[in-house]
Amino acid sequence: MRLSEVLSKAPAAEDLQVEGFLGPRRIPWGHHRSIQVGKVALNFNCKTCDDARTFLSGEKLSCLVVGDRVVSIDTSLKCVHCGSAVEAWFLVVSRDSLYESAPVVRLVRYVENRRGIASRIGFGAGDFDDLLERAELAYEQGLGAGAMVYLRKIFEILTHEVAEVAGIKPTGKNDGRKPFRTLLEEVDKKHSIIPSAFSQDGYKLFSELSDIVHGGSSEEVALEKFPHCRRLVVGVINKVIEDSEMKLAVEALGWDLDNLKPLDGEEVAS
Repeated sequence: MRLSEVLSKAPAAEDLQVEGFLGPRRIPWGHHRSIQVGKVALNFNCKTCDDARTFLSGEKLSCLVVGDRVVSIDTSLKCVHCGSAVEAWFLVVSRDSLYESAPVVRLVRYVENRRGIASRIGFGAGDFDDLLERAELAYEQGLGAGAMVYLRKIFEILTHEVAEVAGIKPTGKNDGRKPFRTLLEEVDKKHSIIPSAFSQDGYKLFSELSDIVHGGSSEEVALEKFPHCRRLVVGVINKVIEDSEMKLAVEALGWDLDNLKPLDGEEVAS
């Protein structure tokens, strides 16, 4: 495997063995070297083309040695169709020496500068794609609480919108706003939007998200919990998508039905 294949999997991070890319001669800290490791290919929605496109780097990548086992790689990538360009930055760490003939490396940081030219390929969540993307980007930047804010927002919006279509009032006595727990219970009782895995206490997810958002956990804990909370929020989206009555609600809300599909290849628990 060439290093370009590892970079093309971004933001995925796993230990992979690659062909040597720096050669046997050590490079001083802070020095650059142009490396030829194949072209990096990343997929985005190109706004110029208004379609999903592959963006390719050039043959040479700029590699900066920043530690005994760490390199920083910068590259520009162009849309193969229209030539629109974005930039990407990768921080790669080797398990042992960078100068081995076949080092084992891991991508530990990935940042993209799309400059409004491109957006990430949709997650398949229709109108929630943007919020899911923001959550993922915050998570990749190490902003655990920030990532959770977007997950909580999705949960809130979905619950309120379904309540509206189902004719459930968001207000209670004296026209005061209903507690979210009460609204969620009423919505779930009528349309069962909470997956069976945590249906006995659907509010627990919202409580978990809120606790992190309001500083009840450290960033490290938030980052650790994010993938699991994301999966549960995705489960709620899937429940709505798969429910026949909810499909009518989704249509009434004007959501993009063509782009709505179960996420992550998961089956929705009944």
